[in-house]
Amino acid sequence: MTPDELKALVRTIPDFPKPGILFRDVTTLIGHGAGFAAAAGHMADRARAAGAEAIAGIEARGFIFGAAVAARLGLPFVPVRKPGKLPVPVLAMDYALEYGTDTLEVDPGAVEDGQNVVLIDDLIATGGTALAAVQLLRSAGGVVTQGLFVIDLPDLGGAERLREAGLAVDALMGFGGH
Repeated sequence: MTPDELKALVRTIPDFPKPGILFRDVTTLIGHGAGFAAAAGHMADRARAAGAEAIAGIEARGFIFGAAVAARLGLPFVPVRKPGKLPVPVLAMDYALEYGTDTLEVDPGAVEDGQNVVLIDDLIATGGTALAAVQLLRSAGGVVTQGLFVIDLPDLGGAERLREAGLAVDALMGFGGH
């Protein structure tokens, strides 16, 4: 399936989680077997071209796509977790949200020094979470130069923010608006 055909599988829900937002719901893409396989295939091709030695995914939907890509390529998967989910001492990174802060964590032993890690998530909006994940993976010793996303919301500027931080950004599809 082409990226345009995959885009047609993404459900748009108006006014969620608040009025004025058009929520792009990838669960309808994930729930379409051929579509999910094609999305993972497209992302795997791009990760391979970027020289990936490991795939990192951001909790939660980045786990779905990232693990599928890692399995397809036979590469290790590095979960970038929400706080308190890992049973070992972690590296942690705080980052700003629209109203407050949040934290991401990674097992420092999950990334080898100098390992080329490709970051995967379902959606890039403002880029705050992805930027924190990149910084965290780099502090663990990874070389992170490529971010792959199923959806880009270019009007929110996240992809540009990541490019300014030295990350090549690629998405299977884009949607205007919020």
